[in-house]
Amino acid sequence: MESHRVFTHVDSELLAVLEELRRREPIFHTPEFGTTLADYERTTSPDFWEVGASGRRYSREFILRTLSESPPVDAISAGWESYDHGLCRLGADTYLLTYTLQQGSRLTRRATIWRNAPEGWRILYHQGTIVSAEEDDVLPPASE
Repeated sequence: MESHRVFTHVDSELLAVLEELRRREPIFHTPEFGTTLADYERTTSPDFWEVGASGRRYSREFILRTLSESPPVDAISAGWESYDHGLCRLGADTYLLTYTLQQGSRLTRRATIWRNAPEGWRILYHQGTIVSAEEDDVLPPASE
């Protein structure tokens, strides 16, 4: 699949933020940034929620309970690969990070909204959407 700059554009002044957030993804699957329930609580905003690949919505409480009952896979050990990272600033300390994640034969597009809070980076929202490897990205129409 061809990468299109419109989906992966990052302003040069955001490159350091991109690198910091890219290292934290995929969320919950990067042991360097936490493996305990306390770590996950610290990383997620109290009003965090997620839309899974199925389209179901998950509350923070559900995610935390699931993580405590079944520890997540380590993305690096599992051979997962992320690429086509994009980042845009949504507010003074809030950013939208997007990327593609290859998990064996499963391909998903990911979007995470991060806030740089006084206590550190916190996740506000996350979404994963399954895509077919044969799908092409659709560019917006050219301006006239």
